[in-house]
Amino acid sequence: QVQVVESGGGLVQAGGSLRLSCAASGRTSSNVAMGWFRQGSGKEREFVAAISWSGGSTYYADSVKGRFTISRDNAKNTVFLRMNELKPEDTANYYCAVRSTTCRSCYYPEGRNYDYWGQGTQVTVSS
Repeated sequence: QVQVVESGGGLVQAGGSLRLSCAASGRTSSNVAMGWFRQGSGKEREFVAAISWSGGSTYYADSVKGRFTISRDNAKNTVFLRMNELKPEDTANYYCAVRSTTCRSCYYPEGRNYDYWGQGTQVTVSS
């Protein structure tokens, strides 16, 4: 079993910043690709950002490109999402996802490709 735990959400004013963290532990290979997704109230879950096992490849949704940065610390199986210039439309529950992989440079923007999910952390951006 793999545990995925997100942290770092909160309430912030528009234009502000937050950094989310996600730690994966348990029966997980060290070779994991990770991603962030979000789901706003009454909306479908959407892709935010993904990072490869090596950390050398990243991919972003157009809506966050240039504002959000995904990174990782492989020694701790932890992924981060730095969110700058936050907008009210970024308000959502943010979920971290993890999957084992043999591809060092592959990232996965589709939720169906992930095996494990966290419970989410709420981000609220006030106008």
